[in-house]
Amino acid sequence: MYKNYNMKQVTLSLNLDIYLEENDIAFAIDELVESIPVDVFSVFEHRMGTSSYHPKMMLNLILCGYTQSIFSVRKIEAMSKDSIRAMWLTQSQTPNQNN
Repeated sequence: MYKNYNMKQVTLSLNLDIYLEENDIAFAIDELVESIPVDVFSVFEHRMGTSSYHPKMMLNLILCGYTQSIFSVRKIEAMSKDSIRAMWLTQSQTPNQNN
């Protein structure tokens, strides 16, 4: 089971995409990840323990870090809290490497 992650869900939170430029790399990353068939991610699903972050969200975050030459897990974690681009891609979910 995954934590709730849906790029198409209407929320009342701050609409971060208004802060991104029209040609921002975040839109290309999201389009690339969304083009991957859902069944590809089914191998990562588990039924025991706490719910995990959705693989699409994690891939969005990792690709966002890589496009900014950030390869450290700790720095990507920090970026998820500081970068508007990363916050938009993760829908403000902030993965923690210790969990």
